[in-house]
Amino acid sequence: MITRRKLAGGMGAATVAGVALASTAAKAQSTNEPTFDRVRRTKILRVVVVPGSAPYFQKDQGGTWSGAAIEMAKDIAEPLGAKLEYVESTYPNSVLDLASGRADIGFALNPTGERALSITFTHPYYMAPYTFLAKGDFKPKTWSELNDAKVRACAIQGSLAEFLLRRYAPRAQITTFRSLDDGVMAIQSSQADCIISAALQALSVKSRNPLFQTVTVAEGPRIAMPTCLGIRAEADQRWRDFLNAWIDYNRFSGQILEWVGAELAKTGIKREDVPSDL
Repeated sequence: MITRRKLAGGMGAATVAGVALASTAAKAQSTNEPTFDRVRRTKILRVVVVPGSAPYFQKDQGGTWSGAAIEMAKDIAEPLGAKLEYVESTYPNSVLDLASGRADIGFALNPTGERALSITFTHPYYMAPYTFLAKGDFKPKTWSELNDAKVRACAIQGSLAEFLLRRYAPRAQITTFRSLDDGVMAIQSSQADCIISAALQALSVKSRNPLFQTVTVAEGPRIAMPTCLGIRAEADQRWRDFLNAWIDYNRFSGQILEWVGAELAKTGIKREDVPSDL
C-alpha cells in the first residue's frame, strides 16, 4: 500500500534528482557558452593579472591594479558594458586559466605551438624584442656570449625567454624563477649574472633599479616575437574577431604604444629609450 508519507517521500526524491540534473545541465551550458555571449550576459570581463610585471601590471599596497594591460582591458570592456574582474596568476599558469574557462583574456603572451594546443591567440598587438639585463662589467651583446659554462643566466619559468635561453645558450648555468622580480633579486645577490626578458619589462626594471645601467637588445640572432592576447579555444569565433578588430584599430592608430609609453614615462623611461622594432 502506498501511503501519503511514501508518496511524498517519492516525490521528494524525484524532485531532488530533477534539481541535480537541471544543475548539471546548467553547468554544462555555462561551460559551453561562447565567451562573447558570456561577457555580454554577465557584464564581467575576467582578466589574468600577473604580479611584478610592469609596465603591463602593477599592484599597489591597497590591492589596486594598474598598468598598460589594465588600461587596454578597460578599453576592451567599455563597448561591452562590462566591468573587470581580476584572476591573479603567472604567465605559465595563465594558459591553464584561459583553457579551463577561469579567465576570458590574457595579456603579454607569445604564441607557441605548445600553447596553441590549449588556447587561441589574437593578432599581435606589438612585437617584443628580447634583451639582456645585467649589472657591473658583464654586458653581453650576443647569445654566444651567454653560451658559456661560467655564465649564470636566468629567465621567468615557462616563458619564451626561458625557451630562447635554452636554445641559444644551452651551456650557460640556467636558472628559472616565478617572476621577473625574483630574477632581479638573484642578480642583486650575485646568484646570477643576467636575466633574459622582453624589452618593456627590462626597461621597467632598469627604471626602478639603479643597479642596472643598460638594457641590451640581444643579437645573433636579434629576436622580436609577436605579443598577443590569449583566449579560450572555442568554435564560436566572435570573441576572437572582436578582439582582433580592437587590436588592429588601436595598434595601427598608435593607441597601444601610447598606453605603454604612458606607463614607462611614470618611471622615467622616454620614448627614444624604447627599441625601434617594438
